[in-house]
Amino acid sequence: MGINQLHAQQVAKLQSPDKSIVLNVFLSASGEVQYNVLKSGIDVIHLSALGVSMKGHDFVKGLQLVTTSKAEKITESYQTKNAKKSSILYQANQLIISFVNDERKEMDIIFRLSNDGVAFRYSFPWVKNNETIVKEYSSFSFDKKARAWLQPMSEAKTGFEHCHPSYEEHYLQDIAVGTAAPLKSGWVYPALFKTDDIWVLITEAALDGTYCGTRLVNDTASPVYSIGFADPREVFTGGGYLPESNKPWLTPWRIIAIGSLKTIAASTLGTDLAPAPALKDVSFAKPGKASWSWINSKDDNITFNEQKKYIDYAYDMHWQYCLIDADWDTKIGYDKVAELSAYAKQKHVGLLLWYNSAGDWNTIKYHPKDVLLTKAGREKEFSRLQAMGIKGVKIDFFGGDGRSMIQYYIDILNDAAKYGLLVNFHGATLPRGWEKTYPHLMTAEAIYGMEMVTFDQHAADVEANHCAMLPFTRNAFDPMDFTPMNLTGLTSSNCTRKTTPAFELALSVLFLSGIQHYAQSPEGMMKVPDDVKSFLRELPDNWDDVKFLEGYPGKYVVIARRSGKRWYIAGINGDNNERSVRLDMTPFKKSRATIFKDGAGSELFSKTVMNALKQEKVDLTLRANGGFVLVLE
Repeated sequence: MGINQLHAQQVAKLQSPDKSIVLNVFLSASGEVQYNVLKSGIDVIHLSALGVSMKGHDFVKGLQLVTTSKAEKITESYQTKNAKKSSILYQANQLIISFVNDERKEMDIIFRLSNDGVAFRYSFPWVKNNETIVKEYSSFSFDKKARAWLQPMSEAKTGFEHCHPSYEEHYLQDIAVGTAAPLKSGWVYPALFKTDDIWVLITEAALDGTYCGTRLVNDTASPVYSIGFADPREVFTGGGYLPESNKPWLTPWRIIAIGSLKTIAASTLGTDLAPAPALKDVSFAKPGKASWSWINSKDDNITFNEQKKYIDYAYDMHWQYCLIDADWDTKIGYDKVAELSAYAKQKHVGLLLWYNSAGDWNTIKYHPKDVLLTKAGREKEFSRLQAMGIKGVKIDFFGGDGRSMIQYYIDILNDAAKYGLLVNFHGATLPRGWEKTYPHLMTAEAIYGMEMVTFDQHAADVEANHCAMLPFTRNAFDPMDFTPMNLTGLTSSNCTRKTTPAFELALSVLFLSGIQHYAQSPEGMMKVPDDVKSFLRELPDNWDDVKFLEGYPGKYVVIARRSGKRWYIAGINGDNNERSVRLDMTPFKKSRATIFKDGAGSELFSKTVMNALKQEKVDLTLRANGGFVLVLE
């Protein structure tokens, strides 16, 4: 669809509360709605299309303006234990513009501008019979000189046992806008762009079972990125992929975070725009850390004795959970797992159990399989787990982003909540703010994570660069089950880790996940110095505040996180060359600083304690693929 501003009439203007972001909305002579966005006077999103096409109803052309509301101030405060901050205040200015099409059917577009970005969604208040959206025309047009940091969407039914897409590709970094998606399926969210030294991060939120998960698509050499729908094969068996509703319809929010890298690193727009918690009692949703045998000893060691060892390990490290992975139902059995659960309870450790989500959308043999496909099946299984004292489930190998598959995710979340079970989605879609609406969703994979480092030497070779992308992209808004922190080398793997121990330690602070499953074996932990073990035992389970100190996507990142009165500063170097960083400790107003860096020779770590009031600045040299952690108190 061409964009023509020559004969367009401006129908609305909206500013952010601090007036730094300006949105303009236009209606062309042919009745097409268009918008642009300026940040500090710079055109960030050039004139771009809006509208949707329904089966039998066109909301793209021939639209007429009906009303434009007055700007309204929106304020929401919410608490969370699964984000950058524990107490979040969202403030925005909202504008609703109503249009009608040739049939006189209404489409409202709701715009919100906060100081860190723009959001918009569509509303169709007249819907009461089944309606289907066949295409959404929302687009984001950039300057041709803009650069992008994007992860390709993988093609449906490819990969291991036909399990894609699962948001598990490496990022293409600092590429020209208009670069063709190499897997011909578009690009995943969050999608990062840089235009005129202004950073833009695009994602979506408020995805429910009436819509499919979307992605960005672009034509080769075009700086215009449009909303793309899921592949028709990405469905729950017998279900549909296109958005569909039979009642008044609000589509998902399209979110554009805009500003500096500091803005992006501190923004919570991905959860700000998500619906409030749907559950009355979420007291069981407790964040924490977990031991996990599979990452170290793989399939052959899903045994009673190995899992007991990992329960003891979690207890020793003061970690709240232990995850038992695939095929536990036959290799250990329900009765013996119940015995392990009782043993773990005595140690104040909760067990998490793995499940295969899959019906016939892939060919994966791991089990338990097929027991969660129906509501009756889920109720029976979740009731049994509750009686066994199990605390949560890790559900793997989903089938993509079609509407019926999205509904399956939500059905699982609703049924798990009834039985007080925490949820971790693997081989899965991006959570898109679900962790706010369903606080028992602790985490989701949707990343090329540590398990791939154990399988593929190339993944190990580029781990540092990949990890330095994630605070700016995948982990910017949603919890991420990367399963980080391998301090002493990979076991049961032919691959060699290229990152340093201090790099890996820094990931325990840098990466956000409601439950952090660590990739460190108990045998390896015995080689770790006691002061590092004490650090890990005392590490907070959730964070109160965040400060971005410095960094650049894929190259390096230094972020400070606060828990209570203590600040933790973590830095990683994604480069194969040394990097110097200077930390100013004065803004934190703390007296004692403890620094963990890479050790010399055979020493894993070196530790320095200093008076932060006397030595206000700290100069650190990060090794290639190295890192550090600094604790201020």
